[in-house]
Amino acid sequence: MGDWRPKIEFVEGFIHQRIVQALEADIAAGVLAPDTRLPTHRRLAETLGVGVGAVTRAYAEAEVRGLLTARVGRGSFVARPPERLAGPAEGAINLGLNLPPSAMAESRLSDTLARLRRRGDLMDHLDYGGPAGFESHRRAGAAWLGVTAGWPDLDWRRLVCCGGAQQAIAVSLGACIRPGQPLIVEEATFTGVKALAAHMDYRLIGARLDHEGLTPEGLDQAAASSGARAVYIQPLQNPTGRIMSLERRNSIIEVARRRGLTIVEDDLYSAYARDVDPTPLARLAPDLVFYVNGLSKSLTPGLRVGYCLPPIGGDWAAGAQDALRAIAFGPPGIGGLVAVQWIEDGTAEDILAAHLAELTARTSLVLGALGSAVERPANTAATHFWLPMSELEAERVAARAQREGVLVTPPQAPQTTGSREHGLRVCLGGPPNRLVFEEGLRRLTRALDDAPERTFGGV
Repeated sequence: MGDWRPKIEFVEGFIHQRIVQALEADIAAGVLAPDTRLPTHRRLAETLGVGVGAVTRAYAEAEVRGLLTARVGRGSFVARPPERLAGPAEGAINLGLNLPPSAMAESRLSDTLARLRRRGDLMDHLDYGGPAGFESHRRAGAAWLGVTAGWPDLDWRRLVCCGGAQQAIAVSLGACIRPGQPLIVEEATFTGVKALAAHMDYRLIGARLDHEGLTPEGLDQAAASSGARAVYIQPLQNPTGRIMSLERRNSIIEVARRRGLTIVEDDLYSAYARDVDPTPLARLAPDLVFYVNGLSKSLTPGLRVGYCLPPIGGDWAAGAQDALRAIAFGPPGIGGLVAVQWIEDGTAEDILAAHLAELTARTSLVLGALGSAVERPANTAATHFWLPMSELEAERVAARAQREGVLVTPPQAPQTTGSREHGLRVCLGGPPNRLVFEEGLRRLTRALDDAPERTFGGV
C-alpha cells in the first residue's frame, strides 16, 4: 500500500511526531499490516502538504522505534511483530557495543552530501587543513561543545581537531608522557585506552572507584605508589555510567595539583549528561587538563571527528600538534566538513535530540526489565548500564547470554590489574530499533536469572 494517507491533526507540536503517532495508531488498529509498503518520503510529503524533511525525520524515528524497516533500493515497510524477530540461532543481538542509534544520522546523510556540493569551501578539503585543523571545523567544534559539554565560552582557537576521540586521547597522552611510563586510570576503564597503552607501552595503574567514579583517595594512592605524571579520567564513567559531582571534580583537581599530575579528561558522553549540569574538569582547571571529546557517541562514529583541547600555558598546544602530526599528519577533512555542515544547519541538534529521546525510552525499559540488578544512572538518557557482580558470576552470565543470543561487553575487557570493580556493561544504542532492543533485554533477563519473560513497559 504505497498510498497510505495518515490522519494528521494539525495542532501545536512537531509534524514529524504526529506522522509517527498516526503510523503507530494505524499499525495498532490493523490498518497497516506487517510488510506493507509505505509511500516514499516525497509522495507522503506531497499528500500531507508538508516538507520532505518532516517525513524523513518521521520515518527515521519510526525505524528506531521498530515501527518500520527501510530496505535499500526498495523503500520503507511496516515492521514485522516482535514474535517474528530473529532467534538466537539466526544472529545475536549486540548489547556490547556503545553506539548511538543509527537511523537518524543515516536518514540525513544524502541531503547533507547534496548540500556539500554547494559549499564554496568544498574543494579546500582535498588539501591539508593546517596543524590544528580548518578554522571552520574548530569554530563549529567549539560551538558544539558549548551546547553539549556545558562550555559556552570555549575559545575555538585552543581546539585541535582529530580523527575521532580515540586519536584525541592518543594525541593528549603523546604530548604528556612517553612509552614505558606509568599512566593512572580508573580500575575499570575504557577498552580503547587499554589498547592504546598496550601499543605505546604505557604502564597502567588502576585507581579505586566508588559511586561517583574515580576517588580522590584512590588517585592519591596511585600517584604516590607509581610516580605517575598523568591520569586518564572519564567524568561520565565507562563502563559503570557513574557521574562525578562538582565537589568530586574539584577534589580530583586538588589531588592532581598536589601530586603534579596532568589530567587527560575523556568527556565523550557529555551530550547525554546535560540534565545533571556537568562542568568539565578542563573548565575548572584549564592549565592542568587535556580535554577530549568527539562526535562518535552524540552523532555517528563514521565521521571520525574528535577534539583535543590542550592545557593553557607552556608548550602543551605545540606538543599536541606535534603528536597529531606524528600520528596522522593532520586533522580529518571531508568527514569533518560533514560535521561542520550538520552543526551549522541544525542537523546535529536534530540527530542528538532523536538520540536523547530514544535512549531515554531505552533507559526506562532497562530499569523496568532489570530493576535492582543494574545501577540506576544519574542521567535520564543513559548510553550504557552497569550490572555489578562477582568476577566469576560475570563470566557465567556473559556465557549464558551468548547462548541465549545476546552479546554484552566481555567482563575482562575494562579491567585493570588488581581491580575490585567487577560486573557486566550493557549498551543501549547498538540494536537498530526498539523491538530488537526489547528482545535483547528479554534474552539477557533469562541469562541473569532464568525467570519467565517480563513485561517491558518501562518504569
